[in-house]
Amino acid sequence: MQLRFPKTQLTVDELTFHIQNMFTSDAALKSVVVAGEISELKKHTSGHCYFTLLGKESRIACAVFKQYAGFIPKWPDNGDSVLAEGSVSVYPQRGAYQLYARRLVPVGDGAIERARQEMKEKLEREGLFAPGLKRALPPYPAKVALITSPTGAAAFDVIQVAKRRYPACAIVVVGAQVQGIEAPAEIARAFYRVSATPGLDCVLLVRGGGSREDLVPFDDETVVRAVRSCPVPVVTGVGHEIDTTLCDMAADLRASTPSAAAELVFPDGTELMQCLLGVRGNMERSVRKRIADHRGRLRHARVLAGSRARLCLRSSAASLAASRGRLRSAAEMKTAAARGALDVRAAALNALSPLAVMARGFAVCEQGGKRVRSAGALSEGDCMEVRFSDGGVEAKIEKINLEGLCFEQG
Repeated sequence: MQLRFPKTQLTVDELTFHIQNMFTSDAALKSVVVAGEISELKKHTSGHCYFTLLGKESRIACAVFKQYAGFIPKWPDNGDSVLAEGSVSVYPQRGAYQLYARRLVPVGDGAIERARQEMKEKLEREGLFAPGLKRALPPYPAKVALITSPTGAAAFDVIQVAKRRYPACAIVVVGAQVQGIEAPAEIARAFYRVSATPGLDCVLLVRGGGSREDLVPFDDETVVRAVRSCPVPVVTGVGHEIDTTLCDMAADLRASTPSAAAELVFPDGTELMQCLLGVRGNMERSVRKRIADHRGRLRHARVLAGSRARLCLRSSAASLAASRGRLRSAAEMKTAAARGALDVRAAALNALSPLAVMARGFAVCEQGGKRVRSAGALSEGDCMEVRFSDGGVEAKIEKINLEGLCFEQG
């Protein structure tokens, strides 16, 4: 019998690399999540970590390289059930396929609790849960972000509580998966978007109830750090009363349920209205009292002003009367002095008056309206007017005598 070989012949290396390319070109194998039980766990001095993930009837070799091993805590142990997230490829040196894990998530109460306690101790040493970091909630928020599954009951509960208690507040729903292995990354991205949203007063991180295993994403280090680094206060409402996650410890305030968290954030509108009415009543009473006090002071001031005005008027009247008397006396004295001076001047004027001279027997001679001062100015036959103190006469010159005249006392 003659053996027949196929036309295409491959070396071991060519076949191995061909199979490797088939793995790497498959998009589904670049990011997978595999559930299994850890076995043969070894942590190499190089920093790499190797283990086998067991199924019911098969197994797969796994490796965690050094750059990702730093994110793997100390909690994994042989027998622990985990979810391993990574990519599947071929390890050519051994001719075997294996899972290159980037992250391990515990499954089962024992592993979950060990992982939680380890992370809690680490973050406590860093001070992420310190009471001094807690921030007070705004009493009257205007804009609140809600991080949760947009289609879950938690979002509906929070929105209903907000509408009932404080409808004036705007709610920005930031959708994120809150359960499963992808939840931590989505929640962290949601906090990043919240940090870039302007005008926020507070953030609510909520999800409905479930098993303790469902709350594992809220114990994830990435999520806890995102809560603590949020620029505004964070209130958590995940799980039930008995469940406390690391996010609850890092948050500024924790509530047992989404509805309870909403009641912490949104003030009661009815109570607020009653409070405002009370404040308004107190303000009205205070204003009325102040008005009454001012009216009383005004009446008292009017009485005082009236009394002072009357006293001032009386004093002014007395002062005015005294001034009037002094003015009258001064005026009389000045009038008397002026009258005496006037009499002296009148007597002096009277002594110098031509009338007074004419009254003693002298006369004034005028010719043609001009005063005749000398007999030599006249000629015989001239006419002139002679004026006496009681009248005048017209005379005609018959004779002129130029001899000097002699006056006798008469």
